[in-house]
Amino acid sequence: MAVYDYDLFVIGGGSGGVRAARVAAALGKRVGIAEEYRYGGTCVIRGCVPKKLYVYASQFPEHFADAAGYGWTVPQASFDWQTLVANKDREISRLEAIYRKNVQGAGGETFQSRAMLVDPHGVHLLGEDRTVTADQILIATGGRPTPHPALPGHEHCIFSNEAFDLKELPDAIMIEGGGYIAVEFANIFHGLGVDTTLVYRGKEILSRFDMDLRRMLHETMEKKGIRILCHAVSEWVRKRPDGRLDAVVTGGKVLTVDQVMLAIGRLPNTENMGLEGVGIEMTRTGAIHVDQYSRTSIDNIWAIGDVTNRVQLTPVAIHEAMCFVETAFKGNPTAPDHETIATAVFSQPEIGTVGLSEDEAIKRFSEVEIYRATFRPMRNTLSGRDEKMLMKLVVDGASKKVLGAHILGPDAGEMAQLLGIPLKAGLTKDDFDRTMAVHPTAAEELVTMYKPTYRVSDGERA
Repeated sequence: MAVYDYDLFVIGGGSGGVRAARVAAALGKRVGIAEEYRYGGTCVIRGCVPKKLYVYASQFPEHFADAAGYGWTVPQASFDWQTLVANKDREISRLEAIYRKNVQGAGGETFQSRAMLVDPHGVHLLGEDRTVTADQILIATGGRPTPHPALPGHEHCIFSNEAFDLKELPDAIMIEGGGYIAVEFANIFHGLGVDTTLVYRGKEILSRFDMDLRRMLHETMEKKGIRILCHAVSEWVRKRPDGRLDAVVTGGKVLTVDQVMLAIGRLPNTENMGLEGVGIEMTRTGAIHVDQYSRTSIDNIWAIGDVTNRVQLTPVAIHEAMCFVETAFKGNPTAPDHETIATAVFSQPEIGTVGLSEDEAIKRFSEVEIYRATFRPMRNTLSGRDEKMLMKLVVDGASKKVLGAHILGPDAGEMAQLLGIPLKAGLTKDDFDRTMAVHPTAAEELVTMYKPTYRVSDGERA
């Protein structure tokens, strides 16, 4: 029987890779993990965590304005970008140290190095110029923003990675893209006082989300002062003598801004890792092809998280890591469950959603009931803020099973997390109706919408 340096070697120190390494090490396995940049990966270093901190920062102008209706007199406020960036950096460094410490505390060994596969059991650590061996190898290298090299002037653009650490806050920015990253950053920069334009090639922002949410968020963002140009793309970007940028979009419109940010998708980090050399099968987009248990085409090599391009969410990568440990080390083959995943878009107002959209449900079920309510949340009454909230349930007309729940408004993400439980459990609209409301709350609307707003049968609204 072959003797290896490690029972498991993990390539990639993001949320998925660290979880797999820590849990496997806690089982007594000999574990090594290599990360070439910073432990914590996209989520902690340049994604979810700093983004949510910036969302909080960008919400304060509205909070200050709303306070007047509640009797508060707030002095003229000022904002310092460098302070936000410095405080963010301090928090990210704290979290990174925890990620590394958790692996080491469980008995795993951490490496600060890029790692490449040299054979099915060999990993070369470039930073140390040595090769280690492992019985099982897990690839969790995540993804990165699509660079859009075909765009003339792309070298003048920034991506979400750089947006967190700009030397100064721009006066004006153009963001290209219509997904959650583009939408969230558009709201962040606008909230911080930046003149913001969102450019998206599609007919409506946030494709694959429920259309009612998409339309209502679009309208609300425009009312706040964010310009949204749909059916448009940037055609070229040129640097002006004064250092600013001219971006030409579809139709010849020229936008003069300080920064152009591209948020048009993400690519898996699979280049120059030796994957093809050992025979790992890839998809046409460069992602690692895996089976239902996250196993690659090589029996002892596995992959989880964004590098597999299944569902690009941090909690999903962590879930896949736990399933991997069950399968590889506990003799309990467990396939990740990618159905009915709750998620949030931290726009302003934010979105929380779980399950099927109305359009998806209509395609799958012969009769669908829609329960829909729009109202002004109580917090907006005294403040005078003219901003509505949307609650929507999508129900199978035959079984009464709740297929989808969609919210636009304050704390929508928190509600989506809790709604994920009853939808995952397969509860029905009758179960919702039997549940007592908590009053006064916005969430009580979810259990007090007793009659359908409308029904759709065989694709036709009744």
